[in-house]
Amino acid sequence: MPTGVSIRDVREQLFAAAERVLRRAGPNALTSRAVTDEAVCAKGVLHRHFDDFDAFLAEFVLARVNRMDAEAAALLGSAGSGTVVDNLTGALTALFESVAVSVVALVTFRDELRVRLRDALPAGVPVLTEAAVMIAAYLTAERELGRLAPEANVDVLAPTLIGAAHMLFADRASAPPEPDSVRRMVFTVVGGM
Repeated sequence: MPTGVSIRDVREQLFAAAERVLRRAGPNALTSRAVTDEAVCAKGVLHRHFDDFDAFLAEFVLARVNRMDAEAAALLGSAGSGTVVDNLTGALTALFESVAVSVVALVTFRDELRVRLRDALPAGVPVLTEAAVMIAAYLTAERELGRLAPEANVDVLAPTLIGAAHMLFADRASAPPEPDSVRRMVFTVVGGM
Protein backbone atom coordinates (compact mmCIF):
# COMPACT_ATOMS: atom_id res chain seq x y z
CA MET A 1 0.00 0.00 0.00
CA PRO A 2 1.59 3.30 -1.00
CA THR A 3 2.21 5.88 1.70
CA GLY A 4 -0.56 8.41 2.10
CA VAL A 5 -3.35 6.19 0.74
CA SER A 6 -6.30 6.12 3.11
CA ILE A 7 -7.54 2.71 4.28
CA ARG A 8 -11.14 2.38 5.39
CA ASP A 9 -11.85 0.55 8.63
CA VAL A 10 -8.21 -0.38 9.18
CA ARG A 11 -8.83 -2.40 12.31
CA GLU A 12 -11.42 -4.67 10.70
CA GLN A 13 -9.28 -5.02 7.58
CA LEU A 14 -6.37 -6.15 9.76
CA PHE A 15 -8.61 -8.47 11.79
CA ALA A 16 -10.00 -10.05 8.61
CA ALA A 17 -6.46 -10.53 7.31
CA ALA A 18 -5.41 -12.15 10.61
CA GLU A 19 -8.39 -14.48 10.40
CA ARG A 20 -7.45 -15.55 6.87
CA VAL A 21 -3.82 -16.20 7.86
CA LEU A 22 -4.89 -18.06 10.98
CA ARG A 23 -7.35 -20.28 9.07
CA ARG A 24 -4.95 -20.97 6.24
CA ALA A 25 -1.69 -21.52 8.10
CA GLY A 26 -2.38 -21.66 11.84
CA PRO A 27 -1.04 -19.72 14.82
CA ASN A 28 2.63 -20.31 13.99
CA ALA A 29 2.22 -18.30 10.79
CA LEU A 30 0.42 -15.38 12.42
CA THR A 31 2.98 -12.56 12.52
CA SER A 32 2.58 -8.83 12.08
CA ARG A 33 4.26 -9.14 8.67
CA ALA A 34 1.89 -11.94 7.60
CA VAL A 35 -1.13 -9.88 8.69
CA THR A 36 -0.04 -6.69 6.95
CA ASP A 37 0.97 -8.58 3.80
CA GLU A 38 -2.44 -10.27 3.76
CA ALA A 39 -4.15 -6.90 4.35
CA VAL A 40 -1.99 -5.35 1.60
CA CYS A 41 -0.76 -2.52 3.78
CA ALA A 42 2.49 -1.34 5.31
CA LYS A 43 3.61 -2.97 8.56
CA GLY A 44 3.57 0.46 10.21
CA VAL A 45 -0.22 0.61 9.77
CA LEU A 46 -0.68 -2.14 12.35
CA HIS A 47 1.68 -0.45 14.79
CA ARG A 48 -0.05 2.91 14.35
CA HIS A 49 -3.31 1.40 15.59
CA PHE A 50 -2.03 -1.02 18.26
CA ASP A 51 0.69 -0.75 20.91
CA ASP A 52 2.27 -4.04 19.85
CA PHE A 53 1.37 -7.30 18.12
CA ASP A 54 0.01 -8.92 21.29
CA ALA A 55 -2.29 -5.91 21.79
CA PHE A 56 -3.48 -6.42 18.22
CA LEU A 57 -4.06 -10.14 18.87
CA ALA A 58 -5.95 -9.45 22.10
CA GLU A 59 -8.30 -7.05 20.32
CA PHE A 60 -8.65 -9.50 17.43
CA VAL A 61 -9.72 -12.29 19.81
CA LEU A 62 -12.13 -9.96 21.65
CA ALA A 63 -13.65 -8.87 18.34
CA ARG A 64 -14.19 -12.49 17.32
CA VAL A 65 -15.70 -13.31 20.72
CA ASN A 66 -18.10 -10.36 20.34
CA ARG A 67 -19.26 -11.76 17.00
CA MET A 68 -20.78 -14.63 18.94
CA ASP A 69 -23.52 -12.36 20.30
CA ALA A 70 -25.51 -12.71 17.06
CA GLU A 71 -25.03 -16.48 17.04
CA ALA A 72 -26.13 -16.70 20.68
CA ALA A 73 -29.25 -14.64 19.96
CA ALA A 74 -30.13 -16.81 16.96
CA LEU A 75 -29.69 -20.02 18.93
CA LEU A 76 -31.73 -18.72 21.84
CA GLY A 77 -34.39 -17.57 19.37
CA SER A 78 -34.63 -21.11 18.02
CA ALA A 79 -35.72 -22.49 21.40
CA GLY A 80 -39.10 -24.17 21.02
CA SER A 81 -38.75 -24.74 17.28
CA GLY A 82 -37.11 -27.52 15.30
CA THR A 83 -35.47 -30.16 17.45
CA VAL A 84 -33.03 -29.55 20.25
CA VAL A 85 -30.50 -31.90 18.62
CA ASP A 86 -30.77 -30.18 15.23
CA ASN A 87 -30.55 -26.69 16.74
CA LEU A 88 -27.45 -27.63 18.73
CA THR A 89 -25.88 -29.41 15.76
CA GLY A 90 -26.32 -26.30 13.60
CA ALA A 91 -24.98 -23.96 16.27
CA LEU A 92 -21.94 -26.10 17.06
CA THR A 93 -21.14 -26.60 13.39
CA ALA A 94 -21.38 -22.87 12.69
CA LEU A 95 -19.21 -22.09 15.70
CA PHE A 96 -16.46 -24.56 14.93
CA GLU A 97 -16.44 -24.00 11.17
CA SER A 98 -15.69 -20.36 11.98
CA VAL A 99 -12.27 -19.25 13.14
CA ALA A 100 -13.01 -20.55 16.67
CA VAL A 101 -10.74 -23.60 16.52
CA SER A 102 -7.87 -21.46 15.27
CA VAL A 103 -8.46 -18.82 17.96
CA VAL A 104 -8.29 -21.52 20.63
CA ALA A 105 -4.96 -22.70 19.20
CA LEU A 106 -3.71 -19.11 19.04
CA VAL A 107 -4.58 -18.38 22.68
CA THR A 108 -3.00 -21.66 23.76
CA PHE A 109 0.12 -20.90 21.70
CA ARG A 110 0.83 -17.35 23.00
CA ASP A 111 1.42 -16.83 26.72
CA GLU A 112 1.37 -13.02 26.54
CA LEU A 113 -1.97 -13.09 24.74
CA ARG A 114 -3.51 -15.24 27.48
CA VAL A 115 -2.25 -12.82 30.11
CA ARG A 116 -3.80 -9.84 28.28
CA LEU A 117 -7.11 -11.62 27.77
CA ARG A 118 -7.36 -12.73 31.38
CA ASP A 119 -8.36 -9.19 32.39
CA ALA A 120 -11.04 -8.84 29.73
CA LEU A 121 -12.71 -12.25 29.68
CA PRO A 122 -14.01 -14.71 32.24
CA ALA A 123 -11.85 -17.65 33.20
CA GLY A 124 -11.37 -20.34 30.63
CA VAL A 125 -10.42 -20.38 26.99
CA PRO A 126 -11.85 -17.46 24.98
CA VAL A 127 -14.44 -18.53 22.44
CA LEU A 128 -14.98 -21.89 24.14
CA THR A 129 -16.08 -20.29 27.41
CA GLU A 130 -18.44 -17.92 25.61
CA ALA A 131 -19.75 -20.80 23.51
CA ALA A 132 -20.50 -22.81 26.66
CA VAL A 133 -22.45 -19.84 28.06
CA MET A 134 -24.37 -19.59 24.76
CA ILE A 135 -25.22 -23.32 24.78
CA ALA A 136 -26.18 -23.25 28.48
CA ALA A 137 -28.59 -20.35 27.89
CA TYR A 138 -30.20 -22.22 25.00
CA LEU A 139 -30.48 -25.46 26.99
CA THR A 140 -32.01 -23.55 29.91
CA ALA A 141 -34.64 -22.08 27.59
CA GLU A 142 -35.42 -25.53 26.18
CA ARG A 143 -35.67 -26.96 29.70
CA GLU A 144 -38.08 -24.19 30.68
CA LEU A 145 -40.18 -25.01 27.60
CA GLY A 146 -40.29 -28.67 28.67
CA ARG A 147 -38.26 -29.88 25.68
CA LEU A 148 -35.41 -30.91 27.98
CA ALA A 149 -35.86 -32.92 31.17
CA PRO A 150 -36.21 -30.83 34.35
CA GLU A 151 -33.21 -32.63 35.85
CA ALA A 152 -30.98 -31.84 32.85
CA ASN A 153 -27.85 -30.17 34.22
CA VAL A 154 -27.18 -27.50 31.59
CA ASP A 155 -24.00 -26.43 33.39
CA VAL A 156 -22.54 -29.87 32.67
CA LEU A 157 -24.17 -30.48 29.29
CA ALA A 158 -22.97 -27.20 27.73
CA PRO A 159 -19.22 -27.64 28.31
CA THR A 160 -19.54 -31.33 27.44
CA LEU A 161 -21.02 -30.39 24.06
CA ILE A 162 -18.35 -27.72 23.49
CA GLY A 163 -15.51 -30.08 24.39
CA ALA A 164 -16.83 -32.92 22.26
CA ALA A 165 -17.45 -30.62 19.30
CA HIS A 166 -14.00 -29.11 19.65
CA MET A 167 -12.50 -32.60 19.49
CA LEU A 168 -14.43 -33.30 16.26
CA PHE A 169 -13.30 -30.06 14.58
CA ALA A 170 -9.80 -29.63 16.08
CA ASP A 171 -7.84 -31.32 13.29
CA ARG A 172 -7.32 -28.38 10.93
CA ALA A 173 -5.45 -30.57 8.42
CA SER A 174 -8.41 -32.85 7.70
CA ALA A 175 -11.83 -32.09 6.27
CA PRO A 176 -14.43 -30.98 8.81
CA PRO A 177 -16.52 -33.77 10.32
CA GLU A 178 -19.58 -34.92 8.45
CA PRO A 179 -22.80 -33.28 9.68
CA ASP A 180 -24.09 -36.69 10.77
CA SER A 181 -21.03 -37.16 13.02
CA VAL A 182 -21.78 -33.87 14.78
CA ARG A 183 -25.46 -34.79 15.07
CA ARG A 184 -24.64 -38.23 16.55
CA MET A 185 -22.35 -36.61 19.12
CA VAL A 186 -25.04 -34.09 20.11
CA PHE A 187 -27.65 -36.84 20.34
CA THR A 188 -25.32 -38.92 22.51
CA VAL A 189 -24.84 -36.03 24.93
CA VAL A 190 -28.43 -34.70 25.14
CA GLY A 191 -30.58 -37.45 23.63
CA GLY A 192 -31.52 -38.95 26.98
CA MET A 193 -32.44 -35.57 28.37
